[in-house]
Amino acid sequence: MNMAYADYDRMKEVKEFDESKMGVKGLSDSGITSIPRFFIHPPQTLSQLKSSSSSSSSSSSPGIPMIDLSNLDSPHHRPKIVDQIREASKTWGFFQVINHGVAVSALEETINAIKSFHEQPQQVKAKHYVREEGRGVMYASNNDLYRSEAASWHDSLQVWMAPQPLEVEQIPEICRREVVAWDTHAKTVAESVMKLLCEGLGLESGKFKELTFSNTRVLVGHCYPYCPQPDLTMGIISHTDPVVLTVLLQNQVPGLQVKHGDEWVDVKPVPGGLIINVGDFLQIVSNGEYKSVQHRVLANSCKEPRISIVMFFNLAKWKDSDSYGPLPELLSPEKPAIYSNFTQKEYNDNFYGKGLDSKSFIDKITI
Repeated sequence: MNMAYADYDRMKEVKEFDESKMGVKGLSDSGITSIPRFFIHPPQTLSQLKSSSSSSSSSSSPGIPMIDLSNLDSPHHRPKIVDQIREASKTWGFFQVINHGVAVSALEETINAIKSFHEQPQQVKAKHYVREEGRGVMYASNNDLYRSEAASWHDSLQVWMAPQPLEVEQIPEICRREVVAWDTHAKTVAESVMKLLCEGLGLESGKFKELTFSNTRVLVGHCYPYCPQPDLTMGIISHTDPVVLTVLLQNQVPGLQVKHGDEWVDVKPVPGGLIINVGDFLQIVSNGEYKSVQHRVLANSCKEPRISIVMFFNLAKWKDSDSYGPLPELLSPEKPAIYSNFTQKEYNDNFYGKGLDSKSFIDKITI
């Protein structure tokens, strides 16, 4: 244990912060000029912030690939879009889509509703503040607060939309209508992208839908408020997503970075665009064709909060054998499986048993 921390009861401070139900938004709004000690990240994390952001923030940085989904059903354009998505998923694991069919007004309404939730008075939000992962509605700061080495500068509203039907009244009224609508919009976009991803692997376009890859859905509305010491903490630490696919909607406040090779690349959100990324589960079932990559969010140095709405898509029905691995259709003597099969329990235990991290599960099952 670090000697500087020897006289410091970290768990006591974490518990006091959690029980205050104020979140980092409450800390930020209180006008503090220095952050509580349990938010300070270790030197090895902080040193990487400095070295890499300078190399990636040049204006010439391409950012992640941008893919135009207009003319999706044209026999002339579709094969090109399939190629672009396959290439982006192989080399970046992240891409932005434009002309995806969801009205810009719907994107703005969703962002504004999540922002309005987080901007409510503390005592109003506090009644939703719970720590119950995996179902229903949970508003809290840092879902891994008690498992992680250091806390990060964000609060989240988490809503499990499916497969268990949610009583709509459980969703905070201030964003209820928009959350329900966004579930439908994001699912439509995710299912179109999943068809393209299937075609990119040479599978029937409906294969992922048939495997229930969009039937478990959780919406997470993050708020990254202004941080007075952004060089000492993170918005969210580097991690990969332990799901099939993620659809991300965000406002124009920067902060998201994606690891590409050895560099951290700033993602510049395009107005009207949606960001899509490959999750660990998709990397495994595609037998490594599609890559789930590390990403992180820097602590916010802008006065305007960064708002992001993340929709995670995962399978709802495990195979009858209760184990999963690379899809047999993608394997051959020339292309043997590079991952071993695993059970649902092994998969869930890995995620809920520790703080956020990167691909520890993929590492465990790599042959």
